[in-house]
Parts: sequence; C-alpha cells; structure tokens
Amino acid sequence: MNHNTVRILVVAGLSMLSSLVFASSQATLQKSQKIETQITSSAANSQKKVLKSSQQAIQLEADIAALKREVHNLEVYHQHLNGLIASQTEELASYDSQISKIDDTRQSIVPLMYEMLAGLEGINANDRPIRTEARAKRLASLQHMMTQADISDAEKYRRILEAYQIEMDYGTKMGAYTGAIQFAGKSMIVEQLYLGRISLVARSNDRQRYWAWDANQKVWLEQNSSVGHDIDKAFDIAAKQASPSLLELPVSLTQGQEK
Repeated sequence: MNHNTVRILVVAGLSMLSSLVFASSQATLQKSQKIETQITSSAANSQKKVLKSSQQAIQLEADIAALKREVHNLEVYHQHLNGLIASQTEELASYDSQISKIDDTRQSIVPLMYEMLAGLEGINANDRPIRTEARAKRLASLQHMMTQADISDAEKYRRILEAYQIEMDYGTKMGAYTGAIQFAGKSMIVEQLYLGRISLVARSNDRQRYWAWDANQKVWLEQNSSVGHDIDKAFDIAAKQASPSLLELPVSLTQGQEK
C-alpha cells in the first residue's frame, strides 16, 4: 500500500468522522431547539395561567367588594325596617287605644241618637203643621236607619243632625208647598206657605179661599178675602215672582209667644 492510498483512507476516515460529528451536532442542535421550543411553550402556558389567575383574582376582589356593598346596603335597609316596625307598633298601640275609646263613645252616642229621634218626634207632634208629610217620612226613615247595620254610627248621627238643621230652617226661612189641611172635618189639598214659625197660611188652588193656622187652638181658620191680597203676594215672593216687601199676614203664635 503506497502513501497515496493511505492518505486517501485517512481523508475518507476524516470525512466520515466529520460527517458523524456534524450529524451528531445536528441532532444535538435539533434536540436543543426542541427543548427550547418546549421551554418557550411552557413559559407561554405559564404566562397564560398567571394572567388567568390574575384576572380571576381581580374579578374575585370585585365580587368581594360588591358583596361588601350589598351587605352594607342590607344592614342599612334592615335598620330602616326596624324603625318602620317600631313606628307601626306605636301606631297599632295608638289605634287600639282609639278603638277602645270609640267603643266607649259608641255606647254613649247610640242612646243619645235615640233621644234625639224622640225629641224630633216630639217637635213634629207639637209644632205647626209645616210640611207634615215630608217631616213624618223623614222621621220614619231615620228610625228605620237606626236598625241598619250597613250604615255607620257616624253617618247615622250626621243624618239626625241634618234633620235638626232642617227643623231649624223652618223657623228662619220662607217656603211654599202643596199639602193637605184639615178644615171642617174634611181633608183638603191646598197651597201652603210658612214664614218661619211666625205665620202659616194656605189658599185654595183656585185662590178663592184662604186659611191661617191658629197655634192656640191648633186648627185652621178661614180668613176673609181682605187678607187674600197679602197672602197672594207672599206666595209670589216665595216663588221669586215678586221682590221682597212688607207683608201683613196672620200670625201663628201662641199667647205666650205673642207676649
């Protein structure tokens, strides 16, 4: 074997060795790159986990803060409700006291209303026969009302007072109406007029006959035609067909009232 052959073998060996070394280095490099890629990926995943954990921590803090605010609001509302309950308890106690007083008042007001109705009945029986039918009907309605459970005591009392007010108006106002009178044993439908309780007169529908109530005898007395003009004038004033003026009418007063 000559020197050239040896040299070729050495070169070939070196070339093969270089190839092996290069291949080994290439494999090592690829392995390193793979490891580096894995490290980078792992770092990215770790970063994502850290970021996610941070976001969760921030959200958790926000939730905790919201819960604290809600708890505070509930405490304030609870205190408010306690105040309302205390106030309502006081009101209920006051209502109970008032109800007990109302019961006591009702026990005294009901007998009073019956006494007032009896007084109203006495007025109607002994007074001048002014609107007798309307007064009798009103009294009967009030007496029936007292037995009705669907009407409050306050409303019953108000209606009785209203009836008394109407009775007072008969003594201060002028009014005309159509009603029945008893004369000479007969019932006659005539026009009637009252001027307070001072004068109570009547005239026939044809305006040919006139009467005045005598409070002493409690009867109707027929009047002569000389007073007919003033009685007619009084009816015109009551109907607002004439202006108020001086009138001369028969009085319906008792002897004591005349004095």
